[in-house]
Amino acid sequence: MRRLSVVGAVAAVVVITDQVTKTWAVHRLQHGPVHLVWKLDLELEFNSGSAFSLARGWAPILAAVTVVVVVLLLASVRRVRSDLLAVSIGLVVGGALGNLADRVLRSHHGAVVDFIALHFWPTFNVADTAIVVGVLWAAFLLWRPGSIRGSQ
Repeated sequence: MRRLSVVGAVAAVVVITDQVTKTWAVHRLQHGPVHLVWKLDLELEFNSGSAFSLARGWAPILAAVTVVVVVLLLASVRRVRSDLLAVSIGLVVGGALGNLADRVLRSHHGAVVDFIALHFWPTFNVADTAIVVGVLWAAFLLWRPGSIRGSQ
């Protein structure tokens, strides 16, 4: 139960942060991009596909796959023996739910709001970042020497 609470708390922080930043981006960046530093810009885009804009126009299928993945991740939490692994699952779940909220609740025809532009990488958002960091962190925890299934 404790690990499920950790996952839920992390996921909630990610979803809130993601949705607040996307709302800001939609309102502020519709007037044009903002240059921050070097190749980092804030630039409004709408992605109707998945990562790297693959499967464009498949929003309903992507939403269904997201729901299945979130349910499977939440079901796996009871076998998690590490708070750090629970945090990584929370990052992935929160990112998935943040992008799912865009597909279902925003009026952009199932598209996800992206706004962080590096110009040598596809434009992304906070939810995408949480998913990548969560997956990489989980992989590190599960594959590091002496670790079996993320136990501490």
